[in-house]
Amino acid sequence: MAGAAAPARVDRVSAAQTAAVPPRIAVLVPCRNEAVAVGRVVADFRAALPRATVYVYDNGSTDDTGAIAREAGAVVRREEQPGKGGVVRRMFAEVEADVYVLVDGDATYDASRAPDLIARLVDDGLDMVTAVREHDDPTAYRRGHAFGNRMLNALLGMLFGHQPADMLSGYRVFSRRFVKSFPAQSRRFEIETETTVHALEMRVPMAEVPTRYLARPAGSSSKLHTYRDGARIVVAMALLFRDVKPLLFFSWLTAALAAVGLVLGAEVVLEFMHTGLVRRLPTAVLATGLMLLAALSLAAGVILGSVARGRLEAKRLAYLAVPPPAAPPVQEGPSTRPLNVTSSNTATPSAWR
Repeated sequence: MAGAAAPARVDRVSAAQTAAVPPRIAVLVPCRNEAVAVGRVVADFRAALPRATVYVYDNGSTDDTGAIAREAGAVVRREEQPGKGGVVRRMFAEVEADVYVLVDGDATYDASRAPDLIARLVDDGLDMVTAVREHDDPTAYRRGHAFGNRMLNALLGMLFGHQPADMLSGYRVFSRRFVKSFPAQSRRFEIETETTVHALEMRVPMAEVPTRYLARPAGSSSKLHTYRDGARIVVAMALLFRDVKPLLFFSWLTAALAAVGLVLGAEVVLEFMHTGLVRRLPTAVLATGLMLLAALSLAAGVILGSVARGRLEAKRLAYLAVPPPAAPPVQEGPSTRPLNVTSSNTATPSAWR
């Protein structure tokens, strides 16, 4: 009996020690030519999250972005292939942590809110927390960008059944299980859309938290092109809809092809029924071809629907293979008590500082 009780006590002690270890936090900052702002970003996040490691990935900058970030205390790595999506993909693959804070390097996001975002992630057992941008400075958020963001939010809600408040926000907190099961494919600014769609497809718990949005520092310029990048985001959204919901996508295509085929072929069929002749042979051939394409489209949707279910199961298994982040211990006088994330929310943002 004594021999059997000893391993049980050891297991309880090991579990308590594991729970008392604060989670590793990584702040990921992708940036290109942000020498004006990156030093401030690194300093602000190091002050807000002293236990975190700040990683700056220099995306082929031609200024002193990397040197300034390194001097400010960040771990700097360089990625020559242009595009924010590619940088984020490399970050997620290389950086090991329990909680990931992804933020742009333009000093427009409030670093002091990072502990609140992380606490919300862990306390509520979430996998993604998005900082919804709120601003009172007209220079912080261009009117065209604000209108485009609202339109894209509405379009994503129509396609995927959930309308986010700010799908293009570049300030997010992720769990390790989300990051390591996320098959990033985007190359540029479509990466925010892809993370949102992935969260919706996996039906992971997520939340949105209002966060102050600031104007860029003087001398800094946005890399986002309103129309060109907006068009890329729309195309990416359509492709993601095809991949995530192929049966619905191809059903819509089937309906469109069949409708045109019926409109063109109805008169030909009625004429044949009355006269026994097909005088408009090209129209008849076109209508027949459209109906055949409609049938092929429906068959493709059924087949790809099965493939999509298999891909979703594989991603779900990869997600479940990674444990959620444990909460840090909460200071209570001279002693510490591990926070149980399944209980009521008792953590304070100061526990993450």
